[in-house]
Amino acid sequence: MSTPNKDIEKVEVRIKWDPSPHGEPDVDLDIIAATYPADAPYGSPAYLVHFDSRSPDGTITLNRDSRTGQGFGFDEVMTIELDRLADRYGRVVVGVAIQQREGRKTFGEVGSTVVEIREGYTSLVEDDFARVASSTAAVVGEFSRTGSGQWTFRADVRGFDADPNAFAAVMGNRDAGA
Repeated sequence: MSTPNKDIEKVEVRIKWDPSPHGEPDVDLDIIAATYPADAPYGSPAYLVHFDSRSPDGTITLNRDSRTGQGFGFDEVMTIELDRLADRYGRVVVGVAIQQREGRKTFGEVGSTVVEIREGYTSLVEDDFARVASSTAAVVGEFSRTGSGQWTFRADVRGFDADPNAFAAVMGNRDAGA
């Protein structure tokens, strides 16, 4: 799915999910952003931003982190300031991974999952992971810098069967995912 959104400056990635039923282990979903160099946009990420981290220059920040899905509204929120990202970076891939501490858990087993990427009041993508219900991680979108320096967005929900560490290593590969 492509979108005509160009010249994107600052976005917010938000996820929410229902807490586990009483007596069951907590479910922890994490937003992961991988930033790639302009000269190797499909190579290894220059850096990752996820729980307990932020980008070296402060342009990508995890503002809210939940390990349980408890609370009102969105449980995790990440801000990506593309307009401040150095020219040496040409691509940012955003994904969501389920922590696998208590055994394998898929999106289909987590209640009321929603991911949303917004620029201001404009929704770039909103998805419930139904298409990737058997996956443990998913890419949800990709930002790319054009030759003129503008950022474009492509909604790209692709499922993976990987724990967060393995997912982070392959999420930006050209042909990875289900």
